[in-house]
Amino acid sequence: MKRSISLFLLVCVIAGLAACGSGNVVSSSDSESGAISGAESQSEAESETEETGTVEEESSREESDSVSSGGKILVAYFSCTGTTEQIAQWIIDETGADSYEIVAEDPYTEEDLAYYTGGRADQEQADDSARPAISGSVENIGQYDVIFLGYPIWHGQAPRIISTFLESYDFSDVTIIPFCTSHSSGIGSSAENLHDLCADTVTWMEGRRFSGDAAESDVVEWIESLELPESEVQTVGEFNFETRTVLLNSGYEMPIMGLGTYSLSDEECAVSIAALLEAGGRLIDTAYMYGNEAAVGQAVRDSDVPREEIFVITKLYPNQFDHAAEAIDEALEKMGLDYIDMILLHHPGDGDVEAYLALEQAVADGKVHSIGLSNWYVEELEEFLPQVNITPALVQNEIHPYYQENDVIPYIQSLGIVVQGWYPLGGRGHTAELLGDETITAIAETHGVSSAQVILRWNLQKGVVVIPGSSDPEHIRENLDLFGFELTDEEMEQINALDRNEKHDWY
Repeated sequence: MKRSISLFLLVCVIAGLAACGSGNVVSSSDSESGAISGAESQSEAESETEETGTVEEESSREESDSVSSGGKILVAYFSCTGTTEQIAQWIIDETGADSYEIVAEDPYTEEDLAYYTGGRADQEQADDSARPAISGSVENIGQYDVIFLGYPIWHGQAPRIISTFLESYDFSDVTIIPFCTSHSSGIGSSAENLHDLCADTVTWMEGRRFSGDAAESDVVEWIESLELPESEVQTVGEFNFETRTVLLNSGYEMPIMGLGTYSLSDEECAVSIAALLEAGGRLIDTAYMYGNEAAVGQAVRDSDVPREEIFVITKLYPNQFDHAAEAIDEALEKMGLDYIDMILLHHPGDGDVEAYLALEQAVADGKVHSIGLSNWYVEELEEFLPQVNITPALVQNEIHPYYQENDVIPYIQSLGIVVQGWYPLGGRGHTAELLGDETITAIAETHGVSSAQVILRWNLQKGVVVIPGSSDPEHIRENLDLFGFELTDEEMEQINALDRNEKHDWY
């Protein structure tokens, strides 16, 4: 499933003169003005020493002065002394962008950056084929439609590490907007040479040079001249009923309704998942203990739906906690997938913290995109969270009109964690009673929908992701058809009043 953070700007940063940063993506909400550590190289050195080789201030290769793509934006930049860093930060402030540090695997030292000494930077700039390695990478860069690319000028050109960056990803159909910092050299030939590294499908816009004494107003004026698309930044945990997704704190978007596969046989999994995907559903929940991970993976692989559009959740059971790293690899192997969108710990147990730390490592290794917990409540979370490093992206608990968790849900959501409900229709042995509840059937009749649709819509309006289980293709289609009606505040309250604090499973 794509990480589709609405209209975020990625800013590539290189940290620290001696160590040039960490290569992590930082959301705009996490970054503060001036917080990006610099890795400017010879921009400032050039300001002091370079007197010749002035090029046109702005590139003339562009065919368009406005951005026409969909709106997700990335700004990538390299900085060693702080000049390009400041320009990038002003872009972040103006656009609400994310930031990303491009980090040299072998950090540049002050000696490396000294002009005309035959040092490392001099040698790299004299070699068109030089490609300094970058530490780390941008995850799911394909989510971005527009990329700001910033760099200092070294000997009239972009540092070779910018070439490394451009050659490390597929920028097909992306709009790239370069900007550079320099006292004298313009952006012209540097941008043209970078453009030559890109595919013909890349739209390369006219860039801009900023001097060391540029003001924030200069940057703002330039950005406004680009006619960037209006930003509609999605908030973490906020349900988007148009895209039918929610933004997780991991940066990935997850569908807000899908299919639970508990108790489904392999054959039923194949039929149910095919029906789900055909009807537009993209969220599938399984677990080690369900015994059908292989069937889920097979159904995903057999589908014509692109893998990145499907969001697969599985879970580790407590009997796997003492060998969690191996269990993660086993899940990947069973499902035959290159990555798993999310893995949860099924419920608390001995070794759960250590197992969660293994999940964190799997995220770092690219095996898993997001991680979370299942059957964790307030007390459990208060004890557990201080012991881990990554805040869970999701907590999955039993939630239905007879067991509403009205104290737990707001607490979890206040932590920036998305809530997902299992047994949304009451669970086996209780579904008929819940679907036949007089309050729910009356509301369903008012809207011309089924009782199941009313319950699922009630969950969505409370900010709870739903994964009803079914092996009936018609029911699966119906369970996704939740956006042609809306419950009134009064109807929501009527369903809220049905709470019995009646749990239907022991977790």
